Amino acid sequence: MVLGLLSISLKVADITISKAFYEKLGFSQMAGHVDQKWIMMKDANDQVIGLYEGMLKKNMLTFNPGWDANAQNIDDYIDVRYLQKMLTREGIDCGQVIGENNKGPANFMLTDPDGNPVLIDQHRS
Repeated sequence: MVLGLLSISLKVADITISKAFYEKLGFSQMAGHVDQKWIMMKDANDQVIGLYEGMLKKNMLTFNPGWDANAQNIDDYIDVRYLQKMLTREGIDCGQVIGENNKGPANFMLTDPDGNPVLIDQHRS
């Protein structure tokens, strides 16, 4: 099963301060908008973090089906709706079912056995 681009989504108090901190650790902005209070950053090893001011209740893992390591669309990916079906069949509670007839961006949330949130968030069609 391929879930897509993995990033750590961090709840931050001040996105400008957090961005400057992670830049010192070798990360650079690859997507998002500081003025919208969210950005994605990547380092030279293709490790990705997302910084979100005022949007998250707590830190979480995020997978983005249909994106490569540069948050660019790829052709070969598993649609979020099918991923939700597959995981549900494995006995994982994936919350509210995404409508099968819907197309395009969609997401669902699950929780690992230790209470850590995992977001499966497809931004593309």
